[in-house]
Parts: sequence; C-alpha cells; structure tokens
Amino acid sequence: MNRKQWLKSKRAGFSLPLVMFVIVIAFVMGNGLLNLGFHRRIFAVRTSSEIAARSAADAGVTKALFEMNQKLKVKPWDNSTLPEETDEILPNTDATYSYKVTANPGSGYAVESIGRSGREQKIIQCTLVLKGPFEYALLTKKDLVLKSDTLVQGYNSGDPFDTDIEVLVTTQSTEFGAMILNNGVEVDGDVLVGAGGNVNTVIKDLGATMHKKYSLLQNVELPLATPPALESKGSITVKGKTSTIGPGDSGQYSMIDVKRGTNPGILEVSGGDVVLYVTGNIGLGQDCEIIIKEGASLTLYLDGDMIAGNSAGINNENDPSSLKLYGTSTGEQSLILKAKSDILGAIYAPNANITVLAKSDIRGSLIAKSFELKNGGDFYYDEALRTVTTEDDVVRFVVIKWREL
Repeated sequence: MNRKQWLKSKRAGFSLPLVMFVIVIAFVMGNGLLNLGFHRRIFAVRTSSEIAARSAADAGVTKALFEMNQKLKVKPWDNSTLPEETDEILPNTDATYSYKVTANPGSGYAVESIGRSGREQKIIQCTLVLKGPFEYALLTKKDLVLKSDTLVQGYNSGDPFDTDIEVLVTTQSTEFGAMILNNGVEVDGDVLVGAGGNVNTVIKDLGATMHKKYSLLQNVELPLATPPALESKGSITVKGKTSTIGPGDSGQYSMIDVKRGTNPGILEVSGGDVVLYVTGNIGLGQDCEIIIKEGASLTLYLDGDMIAGNSAGINNENDPSSLKLYGTSTGEQSLILKAKSDILGAIYAPNANITVLAKSDIRGSLIAKSFELKNGGDFYYDEALRTVTTEDDVVRFVVIKWREL
C-alpha cells in the first residue's frame, strides 16, 4: 500500500466516528430542547391553573360580599342563613369556587373562599365588617365652605377617654375652588378632594391649618336611604303652642309646619324612638323648634325641603345619634338649619344643599351635596356615629384582614 492509499483509508475511518458524534450531539440537543419545551408547557399550564384558581377564589370573596350586602336589604337581619356556595363555575373557565360566611361575634363575619383549577387550589380568608354613612365629619359631592375661625375637631360621646380622633373633611369635587377654607379655619385631621383632583386648585385655602391634604383613591358611593313603610297619618301642624309626639305617632306625613302665633310653636319628641317619613316640606317659623327631649330619639326621612326662620331649628337634648335626618329625594333638596343652642345630630342627604346658621356649636356628622357654615360656633365630629348595626340605614359590609393561603 502506497502512502496515498494509506492516507485515504485513514480519512475514511475518521469520518464515520465524526458523523456519529455529530448525530449524538444533535440528538442530545434536540432532546434537551424538547424537554425544555415540555417543562415550559407544564409550567405554563401550572401557572395558568394557579391564576385561574386565584381568580376563582377572588370571585368567591366578591360574591360573598355582594350576597351579604344584598341580605342587608331584608329586615330584620337573620344570622342563621348566611351566604354559602359550593363548586360554582367561574364564567369562561374550567375553574370553580366555593365560599362560606360564618359569624364571629364581636369581630364581624369570616369568609373563606376556595378556588380550584385543575390540580391547583387557592384559599382566601378575610373578615367583613359593617361601615355606616357617618365615617366623615363633613363630606360633600360639590361645594364645601367653612366660615373664618371655624374649628373642626373630633370627640367620642360613647367613650370620653378616646381623645385621639382625627377628622376627615372631604369634597368629592375636582372643580376649581370647590372647597373654601376661610382665614383661621382649623381642621384637626385631614382635608380631602375628589379622586384625581389637585388639592392646590380644588381647595381655596385662605389661611387654614390642617394635618394633610390629598385626593381620594376613589369617590365614596352615596346611595339614598330608603324610607320604611309606615302608616300614612296626614300632616303635623303646630301654631303658637307646644305639641308632643311619641313612638305611637311614628308614621308617614305629608308635611310638618310649626308656626309662630302669640308664642313660638314647638314640636316636642318625647317618650322613646320616633320615626317620621315626611313626603313634603318641613317649615319652622321664627323662634319655632323641634325639640328632642332627653331619652328620646328622632329618625327623620325627608323628601322635601326644610325652611327655617330666624332662631328656628331642631334642638336635641341627647347625644348626636339621637337625631338622624336622611334626605331621600332623588332630586335636589334645600335644608336650612338654624338653632338657638348646639345642633346635635347626624345628617345624610347626598342631594341636599345645606346651609347652617347656628349661634352655638354643631356636634355630629354631615353628608350633603353642598354645605356652607355661615356663622355660629365650631364643628365637632362624634366618632360614636361610626358604630352601626345591621338594622341601620345606608350601611354596607367591607372587607378587612385579607390573607391568602
């Protein structure tokens, strides 16, 4: 064998192992890529299932919250039939959710929601508590005006030792100059404007002091209160004398008209809890008053307006929770509140333009379309108004203490 033949035979022997090596490498790489793709697909499926399970668990909490708030519309409240669902299908997915609401005396209601998708499961536990309409000292949809040197401060009529109370003064408007705080106004808490609003343009600050200024994350829902079904009893008219009503006089009235004669007309509420639904107006002549006597309470639903003469108004001899006035008109209302002494009460009238002229202080909480404090004393928010029950008006459940397992 000459040298050329020998070299040729060596090249042929070397090529075969090289080809085999390349084939093995290609096979290993291909197999690796296939495995990588397979594992990525498994990971994607698992991640998708986790997301679907979490979404299903979230949907269970949302459904439980909705059902609890729907249940509030049925009076009286019944703890024995709380919302519960098993294996409800999450729309447009193969995921399901189950939830159960249980009562926890003293701490609200516990919700456990379980979402399932494929082999994945997510559990969410949270607590529902009641919130009422009187979480704010002052809350308006539109304009809010405080006179010079007004102090807005908090206290707690239910706990005199609770002195660390920060108030919230809020307009939901984002319009220029919607809130006017005149010189010397002092807010012992925060001042808020509507979601997305600029505090520097919405608030016309003429020399006020406060803790912080900021905008709401989202505006507060202000549904109308629903008057109860009460027996129709005509109208209430008092002229130049004192007339007394009690729990037996609770009912629906077309109007309340308290007039001055030789003496001022006075309508006294006495003897317990009185509920009035007035479909028309309330008129109070000069020096005339509605007086809520000690130990009594008045819950007033008003479709119309309140028109008060000089030194006229509603006076409450109890803590603010003993007077609750709900504006129930779907249209605009006007409430002019005047009083010879302190005004004590909670007013929820989201469609009302309210003007207060009082010779003394205001204690309670006020929610309105617009509010102007023209003269008189200071405004003291009563934190005790935050304590509500399932039988109160305009209450709702909200979620707190959320955790995922």
